[in-house]
Amino acid sequence: MISSPAPITARAALSVSAARSPASSTVPATPFLRFDGVTICLGGREILSPTSFDVARGEFVCIVGPSGCGKTTLLRAASGLVTASAGEVRRNGVKMTAPSREVAFVFQDYGRALLPWRTVEGNVSLALEAAGVPAAERAPRIADVLGKVGLGKHAQKFPVQLSGGMQQRAQIARCLAQKPELMMMDEPFGALDALTRQSLQDELARLVRDDGLTVLFVTHDLEEAIYLGDRVIALQANPGPGRPSLARMIDVKIPRPRDQLTTKEHPDYLQLRRELFAFIEQGHD
Repeated sequence: MISSPAPITARAALSVSAARSPASSTVPATPFLRFDGVTICLGGREILSPTSFDVARGEFVCIVGPSGCGKTTLLRAASGLVTASAGEVRRNGVKMTAPSREVAFVFQDYGRALLPWRTVEGNVSLALEAAGVPAAERAPRIADVLGKVGLGKHAQKFPVQLSGGMQQRAQIARCLAQKPELMMMDEPFGALDALTRQSLQDELARLVRDDGLTVLFVTHDLEEAIYLGDRVIALQANPGPGRPSLARMIDVKIPRPRDQLTTKEHPDYLQLRRELFAFIEQGHD
C-alpha cells in the first residue's frame, strides 16, 4: 500500500496519479487538479521543489510533513493565492493564477476566521454577500448549510457564545455556503480536544460524501490523515537535488464509511499507521 522506499520523482508521481484514473483509448481525461512541476521560492529559499501529482474530482487528499516543509504553501498555490516560481497548477485544465469562488479555504484558527460582531448566521451570510447572492436567496441557503453542520439551533449566537468545535463548524458552513468545487483545509482540527476532533472528522467525511467535494487537507496527525484520506501525500523539508518535496504518495483503500473504532482496528489501517510512522522516524522528514 506504501510505495517503494525511494522518494517519488515528479514523473513517478504523475504515473501513480494517472493509474488512479480510468484508462482511455484516445485522449486521457483532464484531471480535476494537476500540479505540474510546481516549484515555489519565498524569500530566496526554495519551499517546494518541482512537485507533480494529480487529484481526481471527489478525492480526499491529506498532506502530512514536518513544519516548514511547504504544506500550507502547497494549499495556497492550489487556491491561486501563491504563484508558482516554476511549473503550474491547473484546475479543470485551466491554470490557477488568482483566487476563485469555486475554491474555499478553512483555516485552523477559527477564532480569527469568524467576525465576532456577527452572529453565526451573519458569518455564513458573509460568503453569500461577497458573491452577490440576492438577500431573498440567502436565508434558505444559510439554513441549509447550518443544518448540515448541526448549527441550525445556534444561528443567532455570536462566536464567543460557541465552543471551539461549534466555531469551526460555523467556518465550514460559511465555506459550504459558497458551493465550492474544491475545499482547502489547513489543520482545521488541530486546536480541538480529542473527542471534538473525532466528531468533526466524521462530520466532515459525511459532508464531503454528500456534497461531492474535492478536499486537500493538511494535518500533522498521521492517524487523522489515514482515517480521512483516500490518499496521503508526505512532504519533506529542505528540498533540493536528490531530495524532492514530495517524498511519498500512499493510497488508503480502507472501505468507507469509516468508524472511529472499527476502522482503527482494521489491519490495513494498522499497517499504514506503522509504515507511515516508520517513514517519518527514519529521517525522511
